[in-house]
Amino acid sequence: MSTTAHETRDTEELRRLAEQAGRDLEDADALDVLRWASETFGDSWCVTSSMEEVVVAHLAARVHPGVNVVFLDTGYHFPETIGTRDAVAAVMDVNLISLTPRLTVAEQDAEYGEKLYARDPNLCCAMRKVEPLERGLAPYRAWVTGLRRDQGPTRADTPVVGWDAARGKVKISPIARWTQDDVDRYAAEHGVLTNPLLQEGYTSIGCAPCTRKVQAGEDPRAGRWAGFNKTECGLHG
Repeated sequence: MSTTAHETRDTEELRRLAEQAGRDLEDADALDVLRWASETFGDSWCVTSSMEEVVVAHLAARVHPGVNVVFLDTGYHFPETIGTRDAVAAVMDVNLISLTPRLTVAEQDAEYGEKLYARDPNLCCAMRKVEPLERGLAPYRAWVTGLRRDQGPTRADTPVVGWDAARGKVKISPIARWTQDDVDRYAAEHGVLTNPLLQEGYTSIGCAPCTRKVQAGEDPRAGRWAGFNKTECGLHG
């Protein structure tokens, strides 16, 4: 059988595995979902974190000490976000991996003009987030996110375990059914550090130029790409 045929077979088996797990684990505890990931994929899975809150990284480290935690260092992050990343690397039993874009901010400015994020945020996100994540996820069969259904309409149907068809990988969101209160409660009970910007009126934290505080009654992600018809960076479809 050719390499391509092997890859097709393996991808199809992985897709079926994801779909079955999505049904079986829909009501499972977050730790049980992550135990399944560890038992199923060994070291061939990772956690992705924006360092907004790091509850999922903490949960994963409990079931798989030394788990790889992937962070996209776009060059535009708030200092508080970089500080959170460094604190996670120092205090949690994880292997922190920072991914960087192919171009530095200065190189991107020289090639595309300054403040691309203000003119074409989709292109900026594609170069500084999506492409680095494609490279970073290449070695893994599955990746874990902190997506929750209560984060907005675009995430309302997030499966606990699903199939990432674009990347040919299993996508796991162990706290998909959690609310913000659940996250806050877990962080308080386990002493999990959080990004200090969360206490300053930011409810969704991305790159500094494209993130603002939200007003009372606004959607939690209203502070992202304000003024643009954009609610996602492209990492999640």
